[in-house]
Amino acid sequence: MSTTQSDRLRGLLEPLVAAKGLDLEEIETSRAGKRRMLRIIVDSDEGVELDACAELSREVSDLLDETDVMGEDEYVLEVSSPGADRPLTEHRHYVRAIGRLVKFQLTEGGELIARVLDVDDEGLDLEVPGVKGRKATARRIAFTDIAKARVEIEFSRKDKKEEEA
Repeated sequence: MSTTQSDRLRGLLEPLVAAKGLDLEEIETSRAGKRRMLRIIVDSDEGVELDACAELSREVSDLLDETDVMGEDEYVLEVSSPGADRPLTEHRHYVRAIGRLVKFQLTEGGELIARVLDVDDEGLDLEVPGVKGRKATARRIAFTDIAKARVEIEFSRKDKKEEEA
């Protein structure tokens, strides 16, 4: 997608998305046969429900129909929330990952898997799980030390309500 079209789409859609209490995470266009695909990824601190995506899709479609930002070619519109494998790139992504297990690729090399306990402007407070019966340890990591980060999917973790019972 050209920078000009991307900027126009972002400028057009960001106020609509923000009015719904959502963050516009990504706008992506690609070819799907003869048509183009316009994928819009939205998120919020509470996550995004399917009904909210459907409603936003209708409103985005109406707004795009009123403008020429997509040109004359046919396109398919998809509005969704980010997948579980989305990389953490923004401060708000790390805040949303509090309590979650995250795999970090470090700028100095190597990787670290730890649970995010707290986030501030400079970095993260983590809990590194113990290995072979050892206790978990606390660790602080600066944002500048993170090359990549992604939430790890946990299938058997108890949630806080279960732990308190």
